[in-house]
Amino acid sequence: MTNPTRISRTFASEKHLQISEQTIAKYIDYFVNAFLIDKAERYDVKGRKYIHTPIKYYFTDVGLRNARLGFRQIEETHLMENVIFNDLKRRGFDIDVGVVPYNVKKENGKHALKQLEVDFVINRGDTRCYIQSALSVADPEKKKQEVASLLRIPDSFQKIVVVRDFINPRKDDKGIQYIGVEDFLLNESFIET
Repeated sequence: MTNPTRISRTFASEKHLQISEQTIAKYIDYFVNAFLIDKAERYDVKGRKYIHTPIKYYFTDVGLRNARLGFRQIEETHLMENVIFNDLKRRGFDIDVGVVPYNVKKENGKHALKQLEVDFVINRGDTRCYIQSALSVADPEKKKQEVASLLRIPDSFQKIVVVRDFINPRKDDKGIQYIGVEDFLLNESFIET
C-alpha cells in the first residue's frame, strides 16, 4: 500500500471522487487499529533518522487482501515481501523501510542525490539486520540491482537477500547472505541475535 496523497490522487483520477488526504489518513489509521494493515516507517540508514513520509503499509493477512481484490492482482514480489514482513513482526522485530541516499555524477558533470531502498531494516534490542526480498538473483544485472543498497550501507550489521528460489544458503565475498524464502521462514536462526 502507499501514502494518503497517492491514494487521494488515485480516487480522483480513476473513480472521479474527491476524498481528502485527511479522510484517507483517518481510514488508514482505522485499518491499522483494527489490525488489517501494519505500517513501516522510512529510515535514513546513513543519516540515522526517520523520514516521515511516505510510510509503507502491509496487509496483516494477504489472503484477505487477495480475496478483496478478487484474486486479480497476484504480484509475487509484493506478496513475498508482505509475507516476510508479517513473519518478522511475528518474531518480535521492529521493522522500518531503509533509505540509502548516495551522490551520482550526471553526464553534465553535476551531482544529484539518489535514493535506494532496503526492504527491511529490522531491530530488536542490539540486533540489527538489513533484508532485501527478491524473486531471483540468478541474472547478474538483477543481483546487482538488489544488492546495490546493501553495498552502500557503511556498517557491519548482517545483510540478507531472501529469494523465492530454492537455494543453498550462502554468503558472497562481500558478506551478503543469500537464503531461499522457505528456509528463511522456517529457520529463525538465519538472523544473528
